[in-house]
Amino acid sequence: MDGLNAGNIGARVCSTTFEQFRTFLWVARLGGVRRASEQMHLSQPAVSGRLRALEDGLKVQLFDRSPRGVMLTRQGETLKGYVEQLFQVQEQIHNRFANPDTTAGVIKIGVSETIAQSWMPRFLQRISQDYPQLSLELTVDISLNLREDLLSRKLDLAFLMGPISEYRIENIALPEFEMKWYRAAGTGPVDLTRTPVISFARNTRPHRELMAELSGRHGPGVRVYSSSSLSTSLQMIAAGIGVGPYPCTLTEASLEAGRIEEFDPGWQPKPLAFTASYLGDGENILAERCAAIALGIAQAEGPPVREEEPGNIDWPPPQALAEA
Repeated sequence: MDGLNAGNIGARVCSTTFEQFRTFLWVARLGGVRRASEQMHLSQPAVSGRLRALEDGLKVQLFDRSPRGVMLTRQGETLKGYVEQLFQVQEQIHNRFANPDTTAGVIKIGVSETIAQSWMPRFLQRISQDYPQLSLELTVDISLNLREDLLSRKLDLAFLMGPISEYRIENIALPEFEMKWYRAAGTGPVDLTRTPVISFARNTRPHRELMAELSGRHGPGVRVYSSSSLSTSLQMIAAGIGVGPYPCTLTEASLEAGRIEEFDPGWQPKPLAFTASYLGDGENILAERCAAIALGIAQAEGPPVREEEPGNIDWPPPQALAEA
């Protein structure tokens, strides 16, 4: 097969379609026909057919195929660069001239529970107002899962405990959530060596940090009840089942109702730090705009964003990943 260059692309591109290019790009990015078919909501034969038509039209082999999946050939790598530029320009044209009132389609957003229970309703209301034709798919999950879904393009935008140290990802720092200790109202002094501590889910950064502090300060015998639900944790604290750290901005109603009260065991957990993260590949302008809207709403309702120190942006190992 002959080589691939800008000249013969220009001569042959008229025999191809944008959908063939789009299919090629998804297969190249995800490394397989099955994954691309799931992403594009097409059958695998349909995806394979578009690839064959594209290769026949350009008269080049774009993929080396094996039982383990597909891998780009040298010609495929060259074409991938051109196609990415093509869709970046298409996106820039659309966003330069598009009216938000007519912006349609679906944006997939993932959010950790702390944010879901704080300023997320105001964010969704704003998105609905600014983009009345836009549909939205919302997923509430722990940050570990949100990160993986974002990297695999199952999500367009994620509000999670970050930042994500990945060259493809853009991270916008959001205001932190201060943490304080709470107990059931009127329960008196707390001995953390005897009273169970209500914690976040096990595969989260707050849980890991809390366990390290408890072990270092009170020994390994502290009882910890982990929960993946913030609302359930607060109910457990109010019922006197245990005590625990909790985002203080989410406790106003329970404090006013006299169900819980603050206490100081002599130390406080670190604040919860979140980012609005999205793939910064030039095709995600809508996610970028939504992230900016989220930042404005979060800043209006919370403390200022803390400045990051240079180089302090590494994402922790997955087993230590945090969420709230």
